[in-house]
Amino acid sequence: MLKDFKFDKVDQRYVNFKRSDLGEQLDRLQRIVQRLDIPVLILVDGWESSGKGFVINDLTRELDPRYVRVEVFEGATEEEMRHTSVWRFWRKIPSRREMVVYDRSFYYQVFNHDERTDKKLAQRVQELLALEKMLVDDDTIVIKLFLNVTEETQANNIKQLEQSTRSQFLLSDEDYAQAKDYASHQKWFDKVLKATDLPYSPWHIIAAEDLKLASKTALGLTIELITAGIEQITLRRTSQEDLPTHEYYIDQPKLDDVDLSLKLSEKEYDKDLEKLQKEAANLVYECYTHDIAIVLAFEGVDAAGKGGAIKRLTRHIDPRSYKIYGINAPNQIERLFHYLWRFQIELPQDGDMVIFDRSWYGRVLVERVEGLTPQRDWQRAYKEIKQMEKTLTDHGSVVMKFFLYIDEDEQAKRFQDRLNEPEKNYKITTEDWRNRKKWDEYILAMNEMLDRTHTENAPWYIISGQDKYHARHQVLKYFIQHLKDTLAKNTQKASKMKKRKE
Repeated sequence: MLKDFKFDKVDQRYVNFKRSDLGEQLDRLQRIVQRLDIPVLILVDGWESSGKGFVINDLTRELDPRYVRVEVFEGATEEEMRHTSVWRFWRKIPSRREMVVYDRSFYYQVFNHDERTDKKLAQRVQELLALEKMLVDDDTIVIKLFLNVTEETQANNIKQLEQSTRSQFLLSDEDYAQAKDYASHQKWFDKVLKATDLPYSPWHIIAAEDLKLASKTALGLTIELITAGIEQITLRRTSQEDLPTHEYYIDQPKLDDVDLSLKLSEKEYDKDLEKLQKEAANLVYECYTHDIAIVLAFEGVDAAGKGGAIKRLTRHIDPRSYKIYGINAPNQIERLFHYLWRFQIELPQDGDMVIFDRSWYGRVLVERVEGLTPQRDWQRAYKEIKQMEKTLTDHGSVVMKFFLYIDEDEQAKRFQDRLNEPEKNYKITTEDWRNRKKWDEYILAMNEMLDRTHTENAPWYIISGQDKYHARHQVLKYFIQHLKDTLAKNTQKASKMKKRKE
């Protein structure tokens, strides 16, 4: 891509346009995409000292500043390094009311800071392209621009910037490193660009020898790509009604295997409870010392005992080391973003723990059954969710998912108990009764969810909640064993790495 780029045959389509006129066209498009609830994400990357700031300034100059953001991404901070590679980008994605420009792209870290190996590149590209695909599938228009300059131009640009009173802010070690070994960087950039150049989000290489022409080209391309994106998204949205009937076959429904007769006496429960709780707390602390993040998701039939299980699990765990999020329907702000956004921004940094009382699986449960999300979108969610969980475990985090199950009769009994006991009234809502009328539909959706999203790296622990003592005891035992296994693997891995170094 870069090696074969012909600077003497650059795009001349916009040479006779005024930058201000192109900016005004983009401003009109901003109002259109906002009205259509279409997010726009523009990634501006390229050589250091290639004029990214100049181009970004022109891209945003005429836009309504209330609905445009410029996010600057340089080397990952210490906090960002304690999360997955995609976490910092999820936090800054555009809402359905915004156009967002990234000063440097998802791939800046790969271009400039990651280890230059095929293995590292493959892992990073897989995670970042998955994020990009999720955004595109969610009707985000993603535009990727790379500013290209010759070795001579970069050297001259650096000399000019050195004369500026702001040179300490405008120049970095990366500028000099690239200028010193231009050929090596060009070869690596080329490899990254080819690995991340896809039909649904291709790279557009722009010659930045003449910054004014480069800016016009960036504006012109952005206008063309947003216009095309609007047409494609509008067509896709209007064709969603023509989807085929959804059918998914499971040889043996997971919930049919749950033994609801399992019980634990109060005496047996009390005998082991504190011991298990303290062991769980010690393991969480050990994960903290090894910088292992823990992510727990609790799902299940309404009134199956998720809250009680979480309360007993965390009894002796240091409250400073974890957070619990009770997930309800998305609020007005959350609905403006990709459905995973509100979960991504709350994921723990290395060493911490987060518990979700209901989770991202609402996409394939309540949103599916209640018809809140188009079929195309919730069907796609299975793959997106598995990718999110894989990214977490590839980073070294623990992901555990607990599903508590009770039968229809037991649910009716617990609902009635909540009505009869004043201190439990807050636990029952009209929504609970409404969902109960769709019991069979929810069970079908739950079985499919459990079947399609149970993975070795992020397993489902399906537990009978018919007896609360049994359920709480099982959650603690599964939690403890999973963390023991994780810490043992972590120790083995560290030992192997040490032997290799020796």
